Amino acid sequence: MATNDFIDRVKVRAKAGDGGSGIVAFRREKFAPLGGPDGGDGGRGGSVILRGDVNLGTLLDFTYRDQWSAPNGDHGSGNNKSGRSGVDVYLPVPPGTIVRDLDTRELLGEVLEHGQELLIAKGGRGGKGNAHFATATQQAPRNFQPGEDGEERLLEFELKLIADVGLVGAPNAGKSTLLSVISAARPKIGDYPFTTLSPNLGVVQLSDSRSFVVADLPGIIEGASEGKGLGLQFLRHIERTRILALLIPIDSMDWQADYEGLRREVEQYSPELSAKPHCVIFSKMDLLGEDEAPPIDAPDAFGIFAISAPGRLGLESLINAWWSHLLEMRKHVVLEQRKQDVELP
Repeated sequence: MATNDFIDRVKVRAKAGDGGSGIVAFRREKFAPLGGPDGGDGGRGGSVILRGDVNLGTLLDFTYRDQWSAPNGDHGSGNNKSGRSGVDVYLPVPPGTIVRDLDTRELLGEVLEHGQELLIAKGGRGGKGNAHFATATQQAPRNFQPGEDGEERLLEFELKLIADVGLVGAPNAGKSTLLSVISAARPKIGDYPFTTLSPNLGVVQLSDSRSFVVADLPGIIEGASEGKGLGLQFLRHIERTRILALLIPIDSMDWQADYEGLRREVEQYSPELSAKPHCVIFSKMDLLGEDEAPPIDAPDAFGIFAISAPGRLGLESLINAWWSHLLEMRKHVVLEQRKQDVELP
């Protein structure tokens, strides 16, 4: 699932509908000339709600339209008739979308799953009509409530990729080529730095309907965690990946230095991110005509692999190792969830 127009951060103004006002009205019937109050309530204003949609991969649609509003509620009427409530407006967003209020910097929440909903602007409450204010001593009240204003917010949507495996490496490390071979994704590939200007996602299909998602991320150079190159812009996209795969081209001048450099940039950006399981992949092995990984000191890595993506060398072992590690992680998550469920009163 690749995309050429990856939009990961947008500003959106959301305006919920105002509530309708209650009204002052009295019964006027042939046999009830002194009928009591029967002013109805106003309807609730519509709310603006985000909804996760796995069919979306970017926030591109919000660059074409950055203002969204829900309809107001109708005013009440006589005969104790309440006004019609405004219809809620649902905005589809890709899973992994985080929402912040730009005025208060408050984190409103995040949408992580398909179908998950997040209220971002609440509709105004409808006002009460005069029928609610009748008492034994005040049988003909002329009181009513106006409808409340709906919330209006200037928001920032930020999309963080959710992938099982994140490919991390310097420019031209072979990430795009690897992704294009193991999945149906077709990222831009070239022999010059920063070919990948935006993240690409690919689904790796195994037998028995097994699959997982791999993200090809823009090249990371020294100083990426400080904003150099393209690294910082997209480092945040690997925060949600479950496994990091550090790619080192076999024609590198210093394999150990490259490995330590990648680890350092990720660590400086986020210690939590650095603590994620990772493996080391030596790419472009066809340049040497060998199929064994060179010696490297990587004690924290769960595996060291040697591959040639164009020649499909070592890919089966790599994919199987990814799957085995992901499967163990998923089992652990399920066990932890069951444990929490048991502990609940």
